This record gives sequence, structure tokens and C-alpha cells, in this order.
Amino acid sequence: MTGREDPKQVRPDFLLNPLAPALDAGSPSLALAGGPLRFTHLSITLFSAHAAPSMVVSAAELGAYREGLDGPQRASFDHRLDLLTTARPPMPLAGRSFPLAFHRPLIMGIVNVTPDSFSDGGKFYHVDQAIAQAHALMAAGADLVDIGGESTRPGAKPVWPEEERRRIIPVIEGLAGSGAVISVDTRRAEVMAAALQAGAQIINDVSALSYDDQSLDLVREADVPVILMHALGEPATMQDDPRYGDVLFDVYRWLDARIRLCIDHGINAGRLLIDPGIGFGKSLRHNLDLINGLAAFHALGVPLLLGVSRKRFIGALSREEPADQRLPGSLAAGLMGWSRGVHILRVHDVGETAQALRVYQGLSDSALLGLAMQSGIKDQQGRESDSFQGNGTGTR
Repeated sequence: MTGREDPKQVRPDFLLNPLAPALDAGSPSLALAGGPLRFTHLSITLFSAHAAPSMVVSAAELGAYREGLDGPQRASFDHRLDLLTTARPPMPLAGRSFPLAFHRPLIMGIVNVTPDSFSDGGKFYHVDQAIAQAHALMAAGADLVDIGGESTRPGAKPVWPEEERRRIIPVIEGLAGSGAVISVDTRRAEVMAAALQAGAQIINDVSALSYDDQSLDLVREADVPVILMHALGEPATMQDDPRYGDVLFDVYRWLDARIRLCIDHGINAGRLLIDPGIGFGKSLRHNLDLINGLAAFHALGVPLLLGVSRKRFIGALSREEPADQRLPGSLAAGLMGWSRGVHILRVHDVGETAQALRVYQGLSDSALLGLAMQSGIKDQQGRESDSFQGNGTGTR
């Protein structure tokens, strides 16, 4: 929780994918994070220390709803709605002439340089194997590669910083001249510093800069993008009966508080990204509620990353398949995320994910074109009807 009053949370009740049969090109709607996805309704929760009952308001009724708010509430509502509906600006990256742009969904490929990661532990533990895997992921369509040297799976034990550096620094150095956009998955400031020196451009911290009290200063001084992830507790114990009042509300407010803390500490708001942390201190029900409510996080105003690849909830919803047999479920969950405007999907299976996204986007673009044509036909019919009725020569 934030420990402060935040009078308004705005989030879509549901996102309307342009393919949805119920979508009418003539219905009032708003853009989700400035992208092609649009929504027609909002579930609005007014809260201070605690959430008040939610209400659902259509896009057409937002003006009337807004007029019923008092001054401070209206200002907060306008601020959240603006964050919810505007596009995310590109993020400059060290050593690159082109920024990280969010006009299309991005794919982050996972390279675990660990002996004990839940999905592929030990498979890319050696430097040459890890570098080769990163190149393979980029060739398959990865926009970024995420290099990690400490497993944070449920039940994982921490490793010494020296060992973490030994695992990942040679890999990052080996990729630094390849044109790769490199993210380092670590929660330790000294490892962050070494990784940035070796050529990493993004920090991905599962503790949202809370594990190491030096990490806030390091990120501020380095002025690099940082992914703030929500996790409940430590990896070794985080799945021991995790509890929330309302998981979407609680994770939203926690990430809001971390964003504000970073900004108050002098970190550039334009360098922040968020991740709700699927599977990190969450039950199956918690994970499902967060995935279904992903669009709410756009009201925090920063790019949204989702990591669902091969995670345990996929097996729980299916036949308890092991991690390396969860590709179909990973694709389904990833497409669900994209339908809610996720900017970056963190995955193991890049080629398959890239193909799924291309097909998904092709179908969506086709539907959008059809809706635009449908809207144009309706407009033309309306103009012809107006012209016909206006000439006074109607027939039976």
C-alpha cells in the first residue's frame, strides 16, 4: 500500500479487441495507452485509504460522470484518464542511436545463465551456450534479451553477488557489440553496475529496487530504463499462502507507490517500466485476476511488461504439464496480454511468440480495416439518406 491518499483509480472494465463481435465502429470509445486497441467502458474505483465500490461508465457517459466529481477528484480523474489513453514515448538507450519504441508490441527473450531456473536451468549455464542462445533469440525475432544469473523461481535460494557477476558479465560482454538490446535481470546494485559497464542498457529488478538500498541511487545516476516488478516476499517463501485484500487493487497501488518513490528519488519518470509479477507471491486466482485486469496498469502511465512464459498457472489450468510443455498455454496467455495493451512480453520461445503475434496483428489489422470500411459505408448511407430526405421528393 502507498500510505497516502490517491482519490481515483481509473481502469477499463474490459478491453475491446477490434476483432470482438460486439465492437461497433460507430460506438464511442477511447484508445488504450495511445495504441490501436480501444475500450468503450471503464470500471471506476474511487479510493483514499481504502477502495470504494466500483461503478461502470461508458465512454459516452464519461463527461457526465466527470461533472459529478468535486474539484480535486476531477483533477485526479483527468490525470489518470490521460495516462490511461496516451501513448508511451520512446526510451533512449545507451550506445544506440535508436530508442526503445512502443508503437508495436516488443518481445523480450529470456537467457537464464543459472543451474536452477524453473524452466531451463542449466541449459545455458556456460558462457558460450548463453551467448549462442541470445543470438538465436534475436534471429528468431527478439527485440531485447534479458540476461539473468540468479534464479528467482519459487523456492529459489539466493546466490552470492560474486557468483552472479561471474555468470552474467562474460555473456553481456560477448553480446555488447552485436547490436542486441540487453537487459540485466538482477536485484543487486553492484551487479547492476557491473552489467551496465559490460554493455547492458536496461535493468530488470524483481524487487522494484527495494532489495538493495543502493539500487535507487545507482539507477538515478546511470539514467537507464528500469523495470519495476511486484513480488510478495522473497523467492524462497513467496508462494507460501500469499494473501491480498484485492490483488489487482493491492498490486496497482504498490507499483504506484514504487513509481512515486523512484521519481521522488530523482529517477527520470521516462525511464520506468512496470511488471505485475505473475507467479511471484500469487495464487492461481491472483494470477488470473491480474491477467484479466492488466489494462488497469496503463493508468500508471509507464510501459507495461508481462512475464507469463511457461509459468505454473498454465499447467494448473491444463493438465499439469511440466514447464517445457507449456508453449501453447504461454502463447494463449501472451495474446491475452497483448489484447490488453501490454508493451513487452518476456518469453522463452521467441520464434513461436513472434509468429503468434504476427498472425494476431494481421487478423486485428484486417478487422480494423473492415470496421473502418463499415463505418465509411454507414456515413455514406447517412449522407445519402439526409440528401434524399431533404429534397422533398420521397417515394413509397
